[in-house]
Amino acid sequence: MRLKDKSQGKLVQSLGLFSAFILTVSSVVGSGIYKKVAPMSAELLSAEWVIICWILAGIITLFGTLSNAEVAGLLADSGGEYVYFKKVYNKFFAFIFGWTTFTVIRSAAVASIGYVFAHSFNTLILLPTLPDSLVQVSILGIFSPFDNFGVKVLTVLLIIGLSYVNYRGLRLGEGLSKIVLLIVVISIFLIIISGLTIGGGSLHNFTTPATGFVHRSFFSSGFIQGIFAAMLAAFWAYEGWSATGYIGGEIKNPYRNLPLALVLGVLFTMLLYVAVNFTYLYVLPMDELISVHSSQNTIAAVAVVKKYLGETGGIFIAVLVLITTFGCTNATLLAPPRLYYAMAREGLFFKIASHIHPKFNTPSKAILIQAVWSSILVFSGSFDQLTDMLIFAAFIFYGATTLGVFILRKKMPDANRPVKAWGYPVVPALFIIFCMTLILVTLVGKPREALIGLALIAGGLPFYWFWSRNKIPETTSINSKS
Repeated sequence: MRLKDKSQGKLVQSLGLFSAFILTVSSVVGSGIYKKVAPMSAELLSAEWVIICWILAGIITLFGTLSNAEVAGLLADSGGEYVYFKKVYNKFFAFIFGWTTFTVIRSAAVASIGYVFAHSFNTLILLPTLPDSLVQVSILGIFSPFDNFGVKVLTVLLIIGLSYVNYRGLRLGEGLSKIVLLIVVISIFLIIISGLTIGGGSLHNFTTPATGFVHRSFFSSGFIQGIFAAMLAAFWAYEGWSATGYIGGEIKNPYRNLPLALVLGVLFTMLLYVAVNFTYLYVLPMDELISVHSSQNTIAAVAVVKKYLGETGGIFIAVLVLITTFGCTNATLLAPPRLYYAMAREGLFFKIASHIHPKFNTPSKAILIQAVWSSILVFSGSFDQLTDMLIFAAFIFYGATTLGVFILRKKMPDANRPVKAWGYPVVPALFIIFCMTLILVTLVGKPREALIGLALIAGGLPFYWFWSRNKIPETTSINSKS
């Protein structure tokens, strides 16, 4: 009999429904709640349409969440969509998803959100910069690693510090998310209450469009493009909800609690976003919000609160942005290493990522690999480009998960489904159509970002060929049903 490897721990089911709900919300609520109302206003020139786009983006996200929740209720395990795709499609498609998550989707999200934290810190305490001779150095005329050097160094230090927190245990990282989210939610409700009562705003601000607004037919090409551009901004704010699926193997009763956490988390986030953005539009006239967008160094929420609380309010919001992005970076770091662990234990990722720390029971090596790659992306300097690629890539796989609802209804018609996709088959079909539309619009409107994203996805092909040469028998699922 083979002796048990004392150096290898195991993942422990330690999180209940409330903890999974907290992690879902923490993974979503980041910089978008403070910033995205300004570019959306510049696109639409109408407060009413801005709120409509927040609601539409939330509903579309919820459609995707409901479909994801049905699949999660059947196949919940550490690895999230990687596990789902392997059973719905095949191991190759599951690998492509996992590789894309590592190279673009989650690592880029960690780098981008962490960068917003450091940039906000820089508005309070000026960080050092390098001489112009180094700042102007570029690689291939695209990447400027020494530009904004102090901000980038602080971003990397944040990633390393939070990775260490998660290295030492899931409960520690999850507990930190609870504390931060509590502070953020209370603060946002204070903004809503104070803005609607003492903010000096009015419904006139909300109902009066910006200068230059022209009523257009809903089906006119310009109007549709504006709606779509505004919704893309909102989707960045909603991005991250599916990450909770990566820790399915560490959630108690995952077949019930995981889908519930996803649906409840997105619903709560949607209500929070609509309420606080209505407050912004109630306090500041549309023209002023568009001016905020024109000034790249101004955050919409800061401009709103400063209007009625002065500089003290501005400092409060700057600190709140710090706390929010700190928590969102932590939550974004926490879940993906479980995916890399699930891939590595099947021989389809770097072997060391399959290690579970014997004391902390975390995928410690996978956490370190993620920290290194995210830090490299920080110094690439292409944050906006990474964000565009992130959304493009994410919706490819959101659509694939939703298609999986149809496939599993055929493959497993009699299986117990703790959660069923609402409005099946119409709602899941509409979400798939939307995903296809978004992908096509990005290919046409932002071909560079889309093609770079596709190139990074294709970059996984030689790795798959190399790793799949020596196949490792599939291990038993942590939560496999008998």
